[in-house]
Amino acid sequence: MGFSLLEERIRRDGTVRGTDILKVDKFLNHQIDVTLLEEIGLEFHRRFRDVGVTKILTIEASGIAIACFAAKAFGVPMVFAKKNKTKNIAGDMYTAKVESFTHGKVYDIIVSKDFLLPEDKVLIVDDFLANGAALDGLIALVRQAGAEVVGAGIAIEKAFQPGGDRIRAAGVRVESLARVAAMDEQAGVTFY
Repeated sequence: MGFSLLEERIRRDGTVRGTDILKVDKFLNHQIDVTLLEEIGLEFHRRFRDVGVTKILTIEASGIAIACFAAKAFGVPMVFAKKNKTKNIAGDMYTAKVESFTHGKVYDIIVSKDFLLPEDKVLIVDDFLANGAALDGLIALVRQAGAEVVGAGIAIEKAFQPGGDRIRAAGVRVESLARVAAMDEQAGVTFY
């Protein structure tokens, strides 16, 4: 089931490039409409409130704002996987490799073992789901911690790409607020 508030905003302010790039930088992942993101966080809470979420996990950078609002709605901490190890990150890390669709680059993502614990019930939140590489990496981090993935809340799923179906088939509950069936520069975006 779509989330009409987000779908309407994509139709109005999204920009399609070719048949596989959807720019939502006017409201979601560069300039941020905080009122919309608050509603998205509340919608993720509505959809996942019954699974005992104790942590929200995302990947830097575009998922952070959405994940913050989801964490606020749940009243739980938000953790984000970093794409680069910095000097101020010490101690043991969970690590996974992620290939970025947007950047055409492979990243090592990391989360400190202090922030994902075996007793956690983790909701993964991200802005886009296309081929599913970022979600695969985040799931791997949660499983390394011995924690439970209780689902994935995705703002926009490019449902014509294989990630969502593959991850659902692997047994992960994926709830996408806007499922894009097709898009092109002339016709715009079509939703399921």
